[in-house]
Amino acid sequence: MDSKEYQLKKYLPKIKFDSYEDFKQNYRVTIPDHFNFAFDIIDDWAENFPEKKALLHCDDEMNLTEYTFSEIKQMSARTANFLKAKGIQKGDAVLLTLKQRAEAWVCFLALHKIGAICIPATYQLTVKDVVYRCNAANVKMIITVDDEELLANHITAKPDCTALENIAVVGRTIPCGCIDFKKETELQSSDFPRPQGKDAINNHDTMLIYFSSGTTGMPKMIVHDFTYPLGHIVTAKYWQRVEDAKLHLTMSDSGWAKFAWGKIYGQWICGAVIVAYDTEKFHPDKLLEFIDTIKLTTFCAPPTIFRFLIKEDLKKHDFSSIKNCFIAGEPLNPEVFNQFKRETGLELREGFGQSESSVLLANFEWLAVKPGSTGKPSPLYDIDIIDENGDSCEDGVVGTIVVKNTVSAHPVGLFFEYYNDNEANTRAFDGETYSTGDTAWRDADGYFWFVGRNDDVIKCSGYRIGPFEVESALLTHPSVLECAVTAAPDPVRGQVVKATIVLAKTFAASAELKKELQEHVKHTTAPYKYPRVIDFVAELPKTLGGKIKRGEIRKKDHE
Repeated sequence: MDSKEYQLKKYLPKIKFDSYEDFKQNYRVTIPDHFNFAFDIIDDWAENFPEKKALLHCDDEMNLTEYTFSEIKQMSARTANFLKAKGIQKGDAVLLTLKQRAEAWVCFLALHKIGAICIPATYQLTVKDVVYRCNAANVKMIITVDDEELLANHITAKPDCTALENIAVVGRTIPCGCIDFKKETELQSSDFPRPQGKDAINNHDTMLIYFSSGTTGMPKMIVHDFTYPLGHIVTAKYWQRVEDAKLHLTMSDSGWAKFAWGKIYGQWICGAVIVAYDTEKFHPDKLLEFIDTIKLTTFCAPPTIFRFLIKEDLKKHDFSSIKNCFIAGEPLNPEVFNQFKRETGLELREGFGQSESSVLLANFEWLAVKPGSTGKPSPLYDIDIIDENGDSCEDGVVGTIVVKNTVSAHPVGLFFEYYNDNEANTRAFDGETYSTGDTAWRDADGYFWFVGRNDDVIKCSGYRIGPFEVESALLTHPSVLECAVTAAPDPVRGQVVKATIVLAKTFAASAELKKELQEHVKHTTAPYKYPRVIDFVAELPKTLGGKIKRGEIRKKDHE
């Protein structure tokens, strides 16, 4: 029996498509009753292909460890039995701060097997963050790595977390009062039968909750049900184009929604070998050496990563094994696309979506890439661009990206609600329409061009200026490593364009460079869009998922 497309054949009536139009019109996914990713995908792989490779883990010392699906099945069963022994039942919430340890994948699956709610979180949580998340979601257990500061924050927060009973620790340092995860799970049985009766998992039970990145206000709780993994078949198979038994790396911590996008669900349904690059600090040169060593087939990273990579000597590295590269998290500046292609021959295919969804828009395999465009809609979603009155925008007109088929035919992959937040739900959902809060315009060929969040658009002297175009212009100057364009208050114009810039290694801030950059933008895009204010900084404020926090820059300018 051939493993290629083995799982896909169970859920897709049609797998191969002749064109984007064929894909958009005829793609369908079959959703069985009581679907459970852990049993129906992982355990099924293990039972039919026990030696099939599932995960390749790499630590800071470049030690590589391989795991088969059979091993992942046994480890997740032991972990599920451990969780049950500690009182975790269907519907209970467990918070995970596991970086990219192999235990992150194992705990996701164990919680899915029980029907408990998985709440991934970044390792950079403060005490306040831990308390907020635990009380908002009634978290009953935390499973964490033994990072000194993170562990201290969890322990300090525990007395103020009303439902929290236990903290389990992955690693060697096990503080008094905490559970030794490795020791306890190894004592458990490697068999965990599928729950039946009242414990059976239903499709619309809550499987996963992500806290939003919190670019504005307190993080919202994004609820995904047990069908969510099937939405990521489009993400993995038709956008990232992962291959059976081949290595795929998405750069993401396990606490980010990008983990669900690129490091577990769609990729394992397709039979790819997921790469866990478990390092403490990002170094572009080390990442390039790692890619040379393991011979990737597909690679996905946020724009921040590629902006750093193109400043390295890419000619020294071997990209010959990589068939496809992808980018998501923020829009891709054309200059980054062009430089990377010149150096490697590889096109970066952008995708767009949210923690609330699977991939919404993408440069799918049948589409010629237009650098700077985020591509065309996924077949799962009825996507439009609307104006302030809710009417569809004509081509070339900027409006809000919306999903229209959210009630009568709720698309698999789209979240159902913000937990316990009527105000947020009312803002997001209007009848059958979900508003992403992001703005874009569509060209005559049907390609979407991202402009920015609604609150990122700059209104200057009657003009509406999207930050992305100005940032893209700035990035074509060799001195600019990263930049964020925002609105700064101005007594005459109301708002003016401000650029906050991180310089490349060999450049220094000066009044002359400011003037040079302003002139550069005037000649690269419409002159009225040039930044009247420029601020050079050592680093940009970012969310834990790597997105630039333009709201934080705006807030400081208004203080």
